[in-house]
Amino acid sequence: MELIVTDHDEKTWGMMCHFASFLGFVVPLGNILGPLLVYLMKKDIYRFVEEQGKESMNFQISMTIYLLICIPLIFAIVGIIILPALLIFWITVVIVAAVRNSEGRSYRYPMTIRFIQ
Repeated sequence: MELIVTDHDEKTWGMMCHFASFLGFVVPLGNILGPLLVYLMKKDIYRFVEEQGKESMNFQISMTIYLLICIPLIFAIVGIIILPALLIFWITVVIVAAVRNSEGRSYRYPMTIRFIQ
């Protein structure tokens, strides 16, 4: 069920759950730690942030697992093709999720293993 919100602050913090994953370009595992920090700070205040924080963390953990699987596949040449495609997919869906949240609409990532319920 899609959650729709109208509160500006709630939409902004929901969007930050997704954009915080770009911290992974600067800090190792920042793609997981960024959404986790936003989630922990605002989950008790905003239900939307709680939902989208879990969604973002599940996706980031899933993508980290997929990345770790791709690394040895580089030696089999397959990883050379899959790794850039995975990176482009990751950036694209994070931006789509953030835009959807800025509109006040929840987003469910594709290819996500639901670790956190």
